[in-house]
Amino acid sequence: MKTEFDLVVIGAGSGGVRAARMAAGHGASVAIIEERFFGGTCVNVGCVPKKLFSYGAHFPQEFSLASDYGYQIDGWTFDWATLRDNKSREIERLNGIYQRILDQAGVTIFQGHGTILGEGRVSVGDQVLTARHVLVAVGGKPFVPDFPGKEHVRISDDLFYLPELPERVAVVGGGYIATEFAGILHGLGCEVTQIYRKELFLRGFDEDIRAFVAAQMTAQGITLKFNTDVAKITEAEGRKQLHFQDGGEEEFDEVFYATGRVPLLDGLFAEGAAPALNERGAIKVDEHFQTSNAGLYALGDVIDRVQLTPVALAEGMWLAAHLFGQNKPDVAMNYEHIATAVFSHPNIGTVGMTEQQALESCGAVRVYKSQFRPMRYTLGELQERSFIKLIVDDETDKVLGLHMAGEDAAEITQGFAVAIKMGATKADFDATVGIHPTAAEELVTMRQGERITR
Repeated sequence: MKTEFDLVVIGAGSGGVRAARMAAGHGASVAIIEERFFGGTCVNVGCVPKKLFSYGAHFPQEFSLASDYGYQIDGWTFDWATLRDNKSREIERLNGIYQRILDQAGVTIFQGHGTILGEGRVSVGDQVLTARHVLVAVGGKPFVPDFPGKEHVRISDDLFYLPELPERVAVVGGGYIATEFAGILHGLGCEVTQIYRKELFLRGFDEDIRAFVAAQMTAQGITLKFNTDVAKITEAEGRKQLHFQDGGEEEFDEVFYATGRVPLLDGLFAEGAAPALNERGAIKVDEHFQTSNAGLYALGDVIDRVQLTPVALAEGMWLAAHLFGQNKPDVAMNYEHIATAVFSHPNIGTVGMTEQQALESCGAVRVYKSQFRPMRYTLGELQERSFIKLIVDDETDKVLGLHMAGEDAAEITQGFAVAIKMGATKADFDATVGIHPTAAEELVTMRQGERITR
């Protein structure tokens, strides 16, 4: 098998596959090395199975809602194994698609652990590959802090392959993964407690969105324990006893830790071959994704800029064009106005600045808010709510941020993200005729804003 290439990519996740495929399309000879599974975290133990489980977790509410519309659905049951195994079958299908994409692009695939030996040299198994350029796109892995009893916890990957659902479960963490898992497990019928060591979860999101989601989750029956930290965990007869820093204790069937992710650098570099890392242990790169080592590049979660699949895809496309394209990018990768979603219950969609960020950037902003009960719930007793917030620069009228929590938040936000990326003003929103009756029309009908200054 060929061992000399223009580009060797380590990691066949979203960013690595996109970079490899695009580079091959530009005429480069490309190899890719994957140790675990094609498609990376997103396809296998992240975005895709999580979204499928989130869909599944909404069915009990849908069954309840159906009766308000005259449908009688009595005696329904849920089989965890069916959902889990159908998900796994779909993931296997996607794995095959990723591999076929690489094959059709002419990328040479090596399955095994890649180790960077030095400038332009990578080992995989008993072979050594040489390349003009090497790209690290290995992604990240779940992080669990050291504490007594950490061996009794499960990580986020484990949810997707559980042999059976627990009755009582604790989810430790305050980021989007922990919050999503709490909603999914609750929807699937578990008794859920989410534990976070600080005052309010979803740090980095707009404050109003954070408070709204917390209130909605509490109303659904999820127990939120903020300002609470775990000191140790003990196990007896298969059950986990959480001992908190404040002296309290609580028992659960399972404990999931979703306390962040770190770059997956295990065994990646031979002695003396590692590039410079930043203070968080991620690979440092410049605006061209070049590391401190000549010919060595990195992108995606391993550089810890914006840990989102579409960002890794964009980075991979940009780098392939930069290294091999006839029309090389004349500007660096742009990370402004990246829309994102959290598939918590309720969902979150967000793009642009939070209110706090906007106030730090501008002298004054206008804030528009709308909270309402979606129309589909008005025939019965379900008290689902949605919340929308627009942040506008008071001087220029430019929309700086859009934040939504509620049904279809991600789908609605994606469309408006285009307008915000293009620099739309509040006047542009006001001049747009809404689609009635929809939740999205709220974004073009809000007229009463509050002027806020630093």
